Amino acid sequence: MQREKRQPIIFLVSAPSGAGKTTLCEMLKKEFGDSLYTLVTATTRPMRPGEVESQSYFFLTPQEFARRVQAGGFLEHATVHGNSYGSPREQVFQALEKGQDVLMNVDVQGAASVRAALAQTKNAPPLVDIFVAPPSLDALRSRLTHRGQDSAEVIERRLQQSSAEMARWREYRYLVINDDLKTAHDQIRAIVIAERARIRK
Repeated sequence: MQREKRQPIIFLVSAPSGAGKTTLCEMLKKEFGDSLYTLVTATTRPMRPGEVESQSYFFLTPQEFARRVQAGGFLEHATVHGNSYGSPREQVFQALEKGQDVLMNVDVQGAASVRAALAQTKNAPPLVDIFVAPPSLDALRSRLTHRGQDSAEVIERRLQQSSAEMARWREYRYLVINDDLKTAHDQIRAIVIAERARIRK
């Protein structure tokens, strides 16, 4: 049996800060290679140690970010913890046109915006959204503390935001609890493989 060429998929992953979504997305990128295009997000937040321009993020000034918003350059954009984040629209649709699936790493606000944008897009690609959650807020507090990147005040603010984000897990098609990184990776990997093989979207 010869199957018709499948339509590329947008895989969207959300999680509270510190829950491990960036690490999981990097693992998926390494495993699936060029067949899974990893979208590089734009942000106005300062670059952190070890991050690389145009690989970790596109680091923009607030003025440049606002200009791109006005020009319709983002599929979604949001302000989180005082910084702006956006998903470049052109990158997403160029990858889809090449037949690549797209992996998006966005927060719950961004996910809602992507769903709304695709609902208004003719012949929109399938969207598979996955929420990655920590086993508990206490576990998340421990991860954020040991990460050593934020002050105690910032960590508390992030935890308050995380609690609100975790309450919205039912908006997603899949829920993955990241209690063990390998297990969480195996689950997301299985989702990607299964969704690629689906006959009905």
